[in-house]
Amino acid sequence: MTAAVADAHDHHDDHGPAKGIGRWLFSTNHKDIGTMYLVFSLIMFFIGGAMAMVIRSELAIPGLQFVHPEFFNQMTTMHALIMVFGAVMPAFVGLANWMIPLMIGAPDMALPRMNNWSFWILPVAFGILLSTLFMPGGAPAGGWTMYPPLILQTGDAFPFLIFSVHLMGLSSIMGAINVIVTIINMRAPDMSLLKMPMFVWTWLITAYLLIAVMPVLAGAVTMLLTDQFFGTSFFLAAGGGDPVMFQHIFWFFGHPEVYIMILPAFGVVSEIIPTFSRKPLFGHDSMVYAASCIAFLSFIVWAHHMFTVGMPLTGQLFFMFATMLIAVPTGVKIFNWVATMWRGAMTFETPMLFSLAFVFLFTIGGFSGLMLAIAPADVQYHDTYFVVAHFHYVLVPGSVFAIMAGAYYWLPKWTGHMYNETLGKAHFWASTIFVNITFFPMHFLGLAAMPRRIPDYSTQYADFNTVASIGAIGFGLSQLLFVWVLLTSKKGEKATAEVWDNPPGLEWTVPSPAPYHTFETPPKLNESHGFH
Repeated sequence: MTAAVADAHDHHDDHGPAKGIGRWLFSTNHKDIGTMYLVFSLIMFFIGGAMAMVIRSELAIPGLQFVHPEFFNQMTTMHALIMVFGAVMPAFVGLANWMIPLMIGAPDMALPRMNNWSFWILPVAFGILLSTLFMPGGAPAGGWTMYPPLILQTGDAFPFLIFSVHLMGLSSIMGAINVIVTIINMRAPDMSLLKMPMFVWTWLITAYLLIAVMPVLAGAVTMLLTDQFFGTSFFLAAGGGDPVMFQHIFWFFGHPEVYIMILPAFGVVSEIIPTFSRKPLFGHDSMVYAASCIAFLSFIVWAHHMFTVGMPLTGQLFFMFATMLIAVPTGVKIFNWVATMWRGAMTFETPMLFSLAFVFLFTIGGFSGLMLAIAPADVQYHDTYFVVAHFHYVLVPGSVFAIMAGAYYWLPKWTGHMYNETLGKAHFWASTIFVNITFFPMHFLGLAAMPRRIPDYSTQYADFNTVASIGAIGFGLSQLLFVWVLLTSKKGEKATAEVWDNPPGLEWTVPSPAPYHTFETPPKLNESHGFH
């Protein structure tokens, strides 16, 4: 009996990845699926970025240069949908797939077949979305928010837009269920909830947000579909409906969605800053409670996107104060990161540089968010480039920089080789300089009342738009450095298991590259893993 078990165990140890395309199509291994998510999100990042290049090229000088206004509006809509649902979210799901089992000592994700399915739905969803560019009437051109009645004027692409949004939501819900089941049921035996790393905690909270709000988006877009094809009047004023109701439903999804894109970024940065400060994370438990508060508050602030719709004064006051309240737990997090660095033996490798830029520039985005939270002031800022500046500061130096920080931080663990640090730093400095050249002038354009989503503008806005366009093209080209670092990463020197100088966490106890199967027996935790 014992010999049979030993034989089975040996056989399992020998079982590596399948060969050829089948490995990727049918894989249930969390590392393979994580890799596919990350590669997919990088491809989408460049497709969405190419659309941003079209937008900024058109806006570089006044007048209509390159594209028709209708196509310009298609580009702004598709750019947003692809960047949010195709680049940022799948990248964080990819990091979750790769790292959560390694961080909690689990052999794999809890629901591996569903994991495979949740990934392969995405290329189909985005294939459908991108195909709308070639349909009669063109791609959707009503903004990523899909407000009626404008979005109902989309041509043949309309039902394809709705179907692709449903598929994206389905993928997200399945991924979220998988994360929750894995974290709750498959942690190493002596890893209590509060001993979990911050990245795992932020993803646990994010997963609950996804399950709560994705069905809300599905409901909203299904109501759009029935308004268009089945004679209902949920949002059509002529039939007794209310287009503002769509805004309420959409933003009840949309505001937690913003935190779905930033909470895992908080988690990534909370792993990196302690490693390169040579200190444990300051106030780990308070960080967990702060993230939980942010998630709870994200459900009761949605109408700050709607201060100009004619909301009663009581509603404006409630949403204004509730929005300001979110600054408190966010401030706790920023304080804790700074306190972690305080008097630490800091070094400035590429992951740390991206994390520092994240803390500083995300805070700028947070401050402009507080300005937008003030209802009477928001009447002036609303639908101007000030809002564009705000959310790009939160999402580019926020989410995207955190994803890049995480990629550089864990890349040696994935490949078994050190990447080129000089090229990594060049990528960081180019990205940081150009991201500010791109988005900082937009604050001034917004304060001067330049509306968003317009293909042409008066000459008073010309100078700042030219600067922003130069910055955007520079930022886009800088990302080619990132691709080069990734492509050449296997040529670097061999990485040790620890990679960095005494980093905390279980993922640094396995060899680099991480074996195809890890933690077949649950690991034992000890103080050297950085747990308190």
